[in-house]
Amino acid sequence: MTNWSRIVLGMDEVFRALADPTRRSLLDELFKNDGQTLSALEERLPMTRFGVMKHLKVLGEAGLVVTKRRGREKLHFLNAVPIRLLHDRWVSKYTEPWLASLAGLKHALENKTMEKIYEIYIKTTPEQLWHALTDTEMRSKYNFGMRVKSDWTSGSRYEGTGGGHLLLEGENLEVDPPRRLVQSFRAVWGEDVKAEGTSRVTFDIKPVGDSCQLRVTHDQLREGANDQLFGGWMMILSGLKTLLETGELLTTPGSQRWMEASREPVAAR
Repeated sequence: MTNWSRIVLGMDEVFRALADPTRRSLLDELFKNDGQTLSALEERLPMTRFGVMKHLKVLGEAGLVVTKRRGREKLHFLNAVPIRLLHDRWVSKYTEPWLASLAGLKHALENKTMEKIYEIYIKTTPEQLWHALTDTEMRSKYNFGMRVKSDWTSGSRYEGTGGGHLLLEGENLEVDPPRRLVQSFRAVWGEDVKAEGTSRVTFDIKPVGDSCQLRVTHDQLREGANDQLFGGWMMILSGLKTLLETGELLTTPGSQRWMEASREPVAAR
């Protein structure tokens, strides 16, 4: 089976999950208020607790909902990455007549909360995934052309630059290769995002068979924070998955900026 065949099979689960109106209603509820318990979701739908659990299970298997323990509670979060994958790999081929409707979908997916969680499965090894996250050249191919540099030790500083300018900076709070990377995150590419201060990004890598689960948690965000801080994660993770599984670049703003930067003279970087 080819890498693209595996991707298509994974997307089949997403299409099946989205085909049911009740499951779409659950996603709508999580869009309105992300990070809800099973009991809270049950109150919003005219069905039994068991019925809600069955639908959440299907959404979870499709990767559209992820869960996180907080004390005794199990919270459910909308994971927009699979929908972004659908857009990047299929819908984007026919975007011209669809742009108006997709604009509404994009707005809905980039809602503002104190914590955002993104989860994706990639057919790769933990070591290869860690390398893709920490290697300057490789990361620039899917991360908007940004060149992220650090010595990747706990307590060390990292910087992300592009076009000769500092774009983001922070500290490596926890470095546990190839399993976990926790960083403070301060965007400085504009005065509007600079005013948001410092948040935190956590990369958790978990091997699953011949693949890896990558969960990115962006938290410590101000309520109503500028969505530039977290709105790009869907494109970044889509590009990362495609690069590792196929060696190809997605035609997204992330890859396009890398291609533009790669054509610049070395002295200009």
